[in-house]
Amino acid sequence: MNRRRFVGYVLAAPVLVTAADLHHGEPAAADLTELLDLNDIMTAAALPTSGLISVEINPDGTASFALPRAEVGQGITTSTAMLIAEELSLPLHRVRVTLADARPELLFNQLTGASNTTIATYTPIRVAAAVARHRLLEAAAALFGAPVTGLRLEDGVITDRAGRRVGIGELAATAASPKTLSVPVELAPRESFTVIGKPHSRIDARDAVTGRKKFAMDLDVAGAKPAMLCRPPTINGKVGAVANLGEVLAMPGVTDVVTVSTGVAVRAETFGQCIDAVRALRVSWRRGTVDGKSDATVLAELAAAELPLGPRPPTPVVEGRFTFHFRSNSALEPNCAIADVRGGRAEIWSGLKSPIVAKQAIAARLGLPLGNVTVHVTEGGGSFGRKLFFDAALEAAEVSQKIGKPVKLMWHRADDARQGRTHPMATSRVRVAYAGDVVLGYEQRHTSVTTDLGHGLGELFTAMAAKLPIGDAAFAQTFFQFSHTSPYRFGVHSRLLSETGKGFNTGSMRNVYSPDTTCARELIVDRLADRMGKDPYRFRLDFLRDERARAVLRQAAEAGGWGRALPAGVAQGIAFHSEYKGVSAALMEIDCRPETVNRPIRDGVGGPRVTRAVFAVDVGLVVNPRGLEAQMMGCVMDGIALALTSSLHLRDGYFLEASWDNYFYTRQWNTPPDLRIIIMPSSSERPGGAGELGVAAAMAAVACAYGRATGTMPTTFPINHGTLSFTPKPTIPPIPASPTDGGTRA
Repeated sequence: MNRRRFVGYVLAAPVLVTAADLHHGEPAAADLTELLDLNDIMTAAALPTSGLISVEINPDGTASFALPRAEVGQGITTSTAMLIAEELSLPLHRVRVTLADARPELLFNQLTGASNTTIATYTPIRVAAAVARHRLLEAAAALFGAPVTGLRLEDGVITDRAGRRVGIGELAATAASPKTLSVPVELAPRESFTVIGKPHSRIDARDAVTGRKKFAMDLDVAGAKPAMLCRPPTINGKVGAVANLGEVLAMPGVTDVVTVSTGVAVRAETFGQCIDAVRALRVSWRRGTVDGKSDATVLAELAAAELPLGPRPPTPVVEGRFTFHFRSNSALEPNCAIADVRGGRAEIWSGLKSPIVAKQAIAARLGLPLGNVTVHVTEGGGSFGRKLFFDAALEAAEVSQKIGKPVKLMWHRADDARQGRTHPMATSRVRVAYAGDVVLGYEQRHTSVTTDLGHGLGELFTAMAAKLPIGDAAFAQTFFQFSHTSPYRFGVHSRLLSETGKGFNTGSMRNVYSPDTTCARELIVDRLADRMGKDPYRFRLDFLRDERARAVLRQAAEAGGWGRALPAGVAQGIAFHSEYKGVSAALMEIDCRPETVNRPIRDGVGGPRVTRAVFAVDVGLVVNPRGLEAQMMGCVMDGIALALTSSLHLRDGYFLEASWDNYFYTRQWNTPPDLRIIIMPSSSERPGGAGELGVAAAMAAVACAYGRATGTMPTTFPINHGTLSFTPKPTIPPIPASPTDGGTRA
């Protein structure tokens, strides 16, 4: 066996269904002798069940594949279709990629996270498609009475040397097998690729922009009426009593009002009627899990939990402590799910990145056998880690069971900002020791409010382990260590995580720990370069460990015109980040002049503006360059937001933000008018992780640019956190009123 030769299976089925066998040939975890990262661990964990995902050839000449991952806007249905189209020599529009229902037998092979989808599925999908190609050619050879070597498969049609033709759909039944067969196959060589590596638009782009794409709230499930929750005024408060239950039940359109574990649920004919009913409820609430806490008190807890640095060396040091405030983990699509729990069975529809855990947890909550619960994975309108958790699906199931009716449950924007998942507040302390031009050691102590990793590796066992009093700390420390790299030749490295402050609803926001830790590191690198009298770019170039890393840094600097003359108050920053077999570098230019910082912005904070962004990336083999470019554009916008504008303000046990109007993700006034993404050429035979790669470098480069423009290294993020530019909405009622006309903003 070599890199292109594998064994696959033809599964027993009425039409051609094929799967991969990756227990033979080159294993996905071939470099276990090297330092593993989290992606290696996830890929190895998925390997044993990779043969359970299959490609099906249909009588109409299309190929079908149920992807055991969640499409949440990152474009994996498109890249997956490209892999199948390549091996089957099939037009891309004839590949149908859907999302698989929760399949507990897949174990660790149905978790979407850590930029792992393309890495883990790249070979299994290609092998399954290659087996299908092999069987189709054999069936055509039997039909024509000609040798397989004389056949050509192109555009879904097999042709022999005599010019006879047959479509693959006509062979779907004859190529099938009544029993499972082992089939050796050879994958298409890279030099023959006509689909992989070529830029393709998203296969769902037209449906997305024309409104035809179906998300959870677009599904028409019989009897499923809108439902919303009246939630507590502080984080995770509990219902005491409802004073006016009968009055709310009598409101127009309201069909049911019931108390559940997270609040008081209302079901009605429309979402507008749900909002009116939620606002009318008079509920007495018990204390929440973080009542009385504020930014200042959490910061004090973090300071007390910080692990000490080692003894101070006798040589010069550069050090700093950085604060990163709470940030919302809400996608633009509201948190939502549909549930029908009746007759001892449950059926759920939701955008889920850990559907196996969701299915297992819902079955346990409802007291139903696992086989009586069906969980359908719908496409999602964004995630950034949010959909690793299934809060809405669990709530919808509980509400439906209590009232005995189907529900279409949706969170309000205020719910997600105040009771939803947040990226935890954290501090990072860094110390670097040096002597002359030599860096002797690097220490980093990252202290964070506990990150909920209760999704585990996608199934209940690791999910439960991650929730144990000791297991959660061990799981977090493992996640922290294996998702980080040490890209610079900085002598002895010491990097530790400490977590504290349970009670918040936290989650793995895009890039998890890396944006904060990398931002802190890169700011210290700038200060270290200054101490040594070196240019920040040249310093990084000298100390990066490998040529691949230096190449992306060099490309970003050259394309961005590093060192060009700029007016006072405008400066460049440059930063590097690597993870999951990918490397990236960002150059940012920021305008911190008073006329820019103080420009009037309605209902918002102007502040500095990033005017130029150049981002260079190398993720190995690229399946879809256009998709990768879009991913990196999103990462750059995330990084700008984390550095400058987006955060939650905690006061008396609740967050002040209650809408996207209050939460300042990168807006038009912060978006760089000059944005360039550079995808580096690569000779690698394997793809690397891309979904999260760009956030950390982008954030760090903005922070470094700000420090150079103002002459003061920033230490608190986002930089404008101290400015509250909106009037907080009340917590009782928990959500604002519906607009009364199209011109009124909620």
